[in-house]
Amino acid sequence: MKAKLTVALTGLLAAGSLLSSCSKEELQPTAAAVPAATSTGQSAVVANGVMMQAFYWDVPISNAQGTWWQVLGSRAAELKSAGITALWLPPAYKGGSQGDVGYGVYDRYDLGEFNQKGTVATRYGTLGQLQTAIGTMKGQGLQVYEDIVMNHMAWADAQENVNGNLVYTRFTFPGRGNTHSSYKWGFNNFTGTQQAPNNGWYQWKSWDFQPYANNDAYDNLLGSEIQYNNNAANQNETINWGNWITTKMSLDGYRLDATKHIYTPYLNQWLDAVKTNGRFAVSEAWFRNLQDLKNYAAATGGRTSLFDVPLHYTFQDMSNGNGSWDMRGLQFAGFTESNPTLSVSFVDNHDTDHPGALYSPVTNLKMLAYAYILTRANGYPCVFYKDYYNYGLGNQIKTLIGIRKAHAYGAAAEYTSANDADVYAYSRAGDATRKGLLMLLNDGGSARTKTLTTPFKNATLTDKTGNRTGTVTTDANGTGVFPVNARSYSVWVPGGGTTTPPPTGTTTAVTFNVTYSNTVSGQDVYVIGSSAQLGSWNTANAKKLSGAAWPKWSGTVSLTSGTSVQYKYIRKDAAGNVLWEGGANRTFTPSGTTATRTDTWQ
Repeated sequence: MKAKLTVALTGLLAAGSLLSSCSKEELQPTAAAVPAATSTGQSAVVANGVMMQAFYWDVPISNAQGTWWQVLGSRAAELKSAGITALWLPPAYKGGSQGDVGYGVYDRYDLGEFNQKGTVATRYGTLGQLQTAIGTMKGQGLQVYEDIVMNHMAWADAQENVNGNLVYTRFTFPGRGNTHSSYKWGFNNFTGTQQAPNNGWYQWKSWDFQPYANNDAYDNLLGSEIQYNNNAANQNETINWGNWITTKMSLDGYRLDATKHIYTPYLNQWLDAVKTNGRFAVSEAWFRNLQDLKNYAAATGGRTSLFDVPLHYTFQDMSNGNGSWDMRGLQFAGFTESNPTLSVSFVDNHDTDHPGALYSPVTNLKMLAYAYILTRANGYPCVFYKDYYNYGLGNQIKTLIGIRKAHAYGAAAEYTSANDADVYAYSRAGDATRKGLLMLLNDGGSARTKTLTTPFKNATLTDKTGNRTGTVTTDANGTGVFPVNARSYSVWVPGGGTTTPPPTGTTTAVTFNVTYSNTVSGQDVYVIGSSAQLGSWNTANAKKLSGAAWPKWSGTVSLTSGTSVQYKYIRKDAAGNVLWEGGANRTFTPSGTTATRTDTWQ
């Protein structure tokens, strides 16, 4: 969403608001309810994955590392090491100036390639810098999601006369011409637009998006609203653009902006046409009311995940209470518990945390909120770049992600009888190889203990966050007395468990066979992956496959036996242009003398 975005349409459209006590309660947990998953849920999310919103409002145009694309490229290895599995990038296309944060969309085909609106680069850098950064991210095995703004355009090139009113609605893209697309936009492509300074909106057609939640959809409109209902030309052009930018940026997924402002049947059509091959999508449908969000999930038929806005407001209530809020409000909270497969949980984002934001950030007890989303069985957690880096929470968040990846497995349980106004408890039982965990959150001013019956019988547990020292030992029933500091959190993990044996040193000759027909003369297919034998995600060291049996590409690589490896396929030409296979990394563990991988890249 645009929050509060300052826009001037060719000089005439002015700014528009977008946008130490203890408790001895020996109580059993309650199994967390898991509703049935929507049949068309997401498939590209890495198990226990964590995405990061890799920008914030008004990131600097110039940084010590260069542009924002260069900043993100320089941090890709660091973020991968921290356990981040996907990066949500800001809108990569040209706005009204280099200062535009990307939501004042002028030309969706200009990714910092053309001299338009007084600049070649966008706020985040040039096309070359963007592609280099994406290559670096992919080289680290990170997925890349792009911020898709498809409900409006702004900064038109010329005025048009609409029923006697001069409005800025003509887009001809003189700096780009017909490169990538010859489609031009005029007033017939829109339903309404912002008038010159402070004159509000002028409409010549009815809005075509759904008035969900008693017309709550009419917040934060901007620029010229694109018509999709009864406009096949706009529909086809936006689908064509979606497929173009997917290929151009080697996308694994999408964050869809302001979807309440898009005709819902068309949004479904776009997702069906563009979100293919297991790619991921999450939509920003800003509904505070949980039922409204559930209604929207039904209207989109499970095609897209949704940000858990109600859960964000729950965290905001906890923050505003600053110790006085009832922590039992965290039980079975938000869309995350209502629809585990389609929820993206978050604490803050670019819209909630910047000067002049229409929404409020979580300022108090923020790490309690992160501990909640990062240990939970349900939802796909999203970490905010500004929290991680600018607010200095990175080390704590990184520790929680590490706990998530190592221990957050197995059946979930809410301790509904034990939770009180200050302390909230939640556990994961673990599985055959992972230990599970017990999390406690305390927003009160005094340290507390809770006597809880856990899944961990005759076990010794330690707080992996480091917030508490010492250990807790449970009895044959799994009961123990667990402490948590004031205004703090702890994640208790049982000791023992399985460790991975070291590699044996033997190798397996792995033959990679992939069927892929989208090549022309001069283009070849390579296999690339996480091991040194597969190039360590460096495209220069990828292993070229033979196309002698085109469209099947084949090659054999010796890999270390018994060591798990991740891999993907790429297409590369003599000039070094690289197209990455979309979706999650492929994973397997080589064994035996020989092995074969048979794949299809669609």
